[in-house]
Amino acid sequence: MSDYILSCCSTADLSKEHFDRKGIKYIFFHYYLDGVHYRDDLGQSIPFKEFYERIAAGADTTTSQVNTDEFEEYFTPFLEDGKDIVHICLSSGLSGVYNSAMIAKENLEKKYPGRKIYVVDSLGASSGYGLLMDTLAEKKEQGMGAEELANWAEENKLYVHHWFFSTDLTWYVKGGRISKASGWFGTVLHICPLLNMDDKGHLVPRYKLRGKKRVIEAIVKKMEECARDGHDYDGKCFISMSNCYDDAREVADRVEKAFPKLNGKVEIYDIGTTIGSHTGPGTVALFFWGNKRTD
Repeated sequence: MSDYILSCCSTADLSKEHFDRKGIKYIFFHYYLDGVHYRDDLGQSIPFKEFYERIAAGADTTTSQVNTDEFEEYFTPFLEDGKDIVHICLSSGLSGVYNSAMIAKENLEKKYPGRKIYVVDSLGASSGYGLLMDTLAEKKEQGMGAEELANWAEENKLYVHHWFFSTDLTWYVKGGRISKASGWFGTVLHICPLLNMDDKGHLVPRYKLRGKKRVIEAIVKKMEECARDGHDYDGKCFISMSNCYDDAREVADRVEKAFPKLNGKVEIYDIGTTIGSHTGPGTVALFFWGNKRTD
């Protein structure tokens, strides 16, 4: 029943140790730092701290998704080993990688007619996508079959909440999420935007809060409003951050105080180099299971 591969993209932003421990396979996105190509390999090529320090100092960074040929090369050894595949993709609201994976699936299922590849659009990103993967790995360990697992992921992915804030607007201006004028005034007034992921997998600005203290209070309040079973929430909570551990730790401490029934401590991960190329340093993201995301 469980003799299949559970797979995702490196943009699920868990640690290499976490992926390995849970038996989750992954394929690498790509990024360029001052024109030099690197794989988004969970901080192995360039440590995350160095990556964020370099882009804060002005290094130019761009990203590249996984293409169809890469997916075919990645999937093939699993199929030749007689295993089916459940692959969960980074949100189609942020990337075209889901389309690449679907084309690879169609091509390979013709070549290997006895095998199945299930591809699911996570409509998530970073460690929220990672929280979904962590849960799927647990269900696989419990014996859930490939098709059932893919269906469960499709039916439940929108129950993972993604809330983000940033204390540095530079990369939001660069990426066109806010205008240069708004970015300038926001910086002067210490505005920290609070964003979330909508039901189409897009990252959407929701509130503009003045000062770090207020935005930290607001992001925890959103978990209080949206978490499954409110303050009795007993699921896992993940946080990802881009070179601002102290801010992430403060959010985690507040969450652990507000939700005494959490399944373990809040787990803090680095925002990877693909997502981080667009957020820059100073971003904290909070992820948990809650009511269904709608917009």
